[in-house]
Amino acid sequence: MGQEPAKSEARLATASIVDTLAVFAEVAIPTLSKGVIIRRPKMVSVAEAVGLDSRAVQRLQQLWAKYGSGPLLLPIPGRKQAVILSPEHVQRVLAGTPRPFTPATKEKSSVLGHFEPNVSLISKPPKRSDRRRFNGMVLEEGCPVHSQADAFLRVVKEEAEVLLARSGEELNWDKFTVAWHKVIRRVVLGDSARDDHELTEMLAKLRAVSNWGFLHPKRAKLAKQFHDRLNQYLSRAETGSLAGRIAALPKTDETSPSHQVAHYLFAFDPGGMATFRTLALLATHPDERARAREEIDAAGETVRKDLPFVRACFLESLRLWPTTPAIFRETTEDVEWDGGTMPKNTHILIFAPFFHRDDEYLDYAHRLNPDLWLQGMPGNGWPLVPFSGGPGICPARDFVPMMGSAMIAEILGTKELSLEQPRLSPEEPLPGTLDNYTLRFRVGPRAS
Repeated sequence: MGQEPAKSEARLATASIVDTLAVFAEVAIPTLSKGVIIRRPKMVSVAEAVGLDSRAVQRLQQLWAKYGSGPLLLPIPGRKQAVILSPEHVQRVLAGTPRPFTPATKEKSSVLGHFEPNVSLISKPPKRSDRRRFNGMVLEEGCPVHSQADAFLRVVKEEAEVLLARSGEELNWDKFTVAWHKVIRRVVLGDSARDDHELTEMLAKLRAVSNWGFLHPKRAKLAKQFHDRLNQYLSRAETGSLAGRIAALPKTDETSPSHQVAHYLFAFDPGGMATFRTLALLATHPDERARAREEIDAAGETVRKDLPFVRACFLESLRLWPTTPAIFRETTEDVEWDGGTMPKNTHILIFAPFFHRDDEYLDYAHRLNPDLWLQGMPGNGWPLVPFSGGPGICPARDFVPMMGSAMIAEILGTKELSLEQPRLSPEEPLPGTLDNYTLRFRVGPRAS
């Protein structure tokens, strides 16, 4: 019998204490302070004002120049940590989900365990495969247009009309997010959930404590009330909603539908942020706005299910300002790299803005470039990962852009928007952070 190959004696590059502290000060702490599960508006405002995301990208560029392509180990007492600096390594880590790079990290499990402990994202085999299969079937993963799109787009149209009628001459985040959550509740749970603001508030409170992970005690009573309310809606299985589709799909004792649905409601929230930011981009970029409107007008009001260019603009907003900036994995075993061995139980960080905004390699890093997403392989293989990637890619990667594009089409197709705050221009680099909470539009009738 042959002998097993010996493990590499080489050691991966390890950052100095000074550089490790810099990573925490300029990358980890700003990302965590903005809120991983639910955003803290004041911290997002601070990040925009002082350019925290741009500084984080620059710090990782400096690490790459100093230590090479990595992976780079961070000497943290009590917890093995590594940061990914190479595009090829991003692809390897994401392709290696769930083994040897599991998404069910200790930190992520402690966070999501506050309100959805049985969600597929932090589940381990074999439960993970069952829950992942279920989510893919509900959301029709890989299909740009969901089979129930007609019903969903009717909801978007109705709520967009109400939003625009009530907004008058000014559209801001507070008005938009109320309409967006009505869309979410109706599409996921049914029309009877339209005005259940309490359900959304319950989830917001659970997400707020989950931001603290294991540092905050669980609100078990509130979590039970939340899931009881969800299960009431799921039992109704209203026609034209995802709840109705869920009722018709096969499930096992391990599927835990309410935990998967909790994640849908959670994930739709950043989808609203991306939608609002896309409106800001189109309001300030005349060429792209004209292309979007041409596509919207050609589709007509009844067939706006597939809008490739509008969708590309939505995805481009996620490249510029990822709503999931930090992608985490953890090694389930020792992993060999060209530079050495990464030990088992090493926590891995992929910081998406570093790859999305690396102006040392991307000439479009700080400008709007929706045509990226109309290519067969966006970025020609460069890791543009707004929905993660590999087997752990978000199963809503088609569903959320479809819904966001539909909302954009309803607003942009009928109204003229001018961005009052902040100032964006196609002649200037786009900022590293765009605070969706302070975006404000002047709304008027669409020019002929």
